[in-house]
Amino acid sequence: MSISVQKIEESRINQVDFENLTFGNIFTDHMFVCDYEDGAWNNPRITPYAPITLDPSAKVFHYGQAVFEGMKAYKDDKDDVYLFRPEDNHKRINISAARLAMPEFPKDFFFEGLEKLMAMDEKWIMKGEGNSLYIRPFVIATESGVSASPSTSYKFMIICSPAQAYYSGSVKVLIAEKFSRSADGGVGFAKAAGNYAGQFYPTSLAVQEGYQQVIWTDASSHEYLEEAGTMNVFVKINGELITAPTSDRILDGITRKSLIALAEAEGIPVSIRSITVKELVEAAEQGSLQEMFGSGTAAVISPISGFGYKGKDYEIGTVENGTAEFLKKRLTSLQQNLSSDPFNWRHKIPK
Repeated sequence: MSISVQKIEESRINQVDFENLTFGNIFTDHMFVCDYEDGAWNNPRITPYAPITLDPSAKVFHYGQAVFEGMKAYKDDKDDVYLFRPEDNHKRINISAARLAMPEFPKDFFFEGLEKLMAMDEKWIMKGEGNSLYIRPFVIATESGVSASPSTSYKFMIICSPAQAYYSGSVKVLIAEKFSRSADGGVGFAKAAGNYAGQFYPTSLAVQEGYQQVIWTDASSHEYLEEAGTMNVFVKINGELITAPTSDRILDGITRKSLIALAEAEGIPVSIRSITVKELVEAAEQGSLQEMFGSGTAAVISPISGFGYKGKDYEIGTVENGTAEFLKKRLTSLQQNLSSDPFNWRHKIPK
């Protein structure tokens, strides 16, 4: 099926202050929508960005069948637009959907919808360092009824938001001693909406203590580092860059995978292994903890300047020209088409 297009009568772009954006609050003129009914995806379309109407008994409200992705588009100096590793996003949203008993979304609809949407809202993608278009594909259950069973109807949508840097500066984090993000056999590896809702309360408690994020630990013992807030976490100890292996508790982050590949290509020692809180604390006390940072689509890399654990603060400080800064510059230059792409990660949007 071809994608139908309904253009907006008048763009809202002139009402936007692109120098003072708050992440995720402003949206572009159009959105992509597709419906799942009678066992198949139907009626793919691009329409003006607008509210949608759902029945109060729609199952997304009652049983949480909702998954999403986070992507970015970049514009280079020649006004060409690029997506970064979109095939990975398509694969991952279908992995997430399968875990929540939701139907997979066809690859051809996904890419055609993305490409048409990017072409139509191309003016919303600003050039320059730190600028991008944040892209949010998501799927929600729309069947009416409160029976505890998977929905038979769904809505797949893509909305877009112009973005600058997600975090400014470094953050302080609190290592979780009681709360957990996910558990073995759960849905931690999926980008399920409920995963993030469950983080808000413990994060709010950490904020009250002067921290910005929580470092999640494993649910069974709270001895192992897992994720940093909504990001994957990296630490550098004695010159070695370490990140936890993915599992059914830890998201297979696309930025994480990209940073590992870039570090290995640059000859930076990388270990994908479990790291204990004890090892982290000892490294901080002995002065061998050189850097710590989170990675994700929105933030790219967010330096961590210190962490709290069992009532004590450990300062890491900011490393000028360190590994985090080097990898961030290397990755963003590749994303913005300022450097070569030996990994074939960029996806150019046809004009």
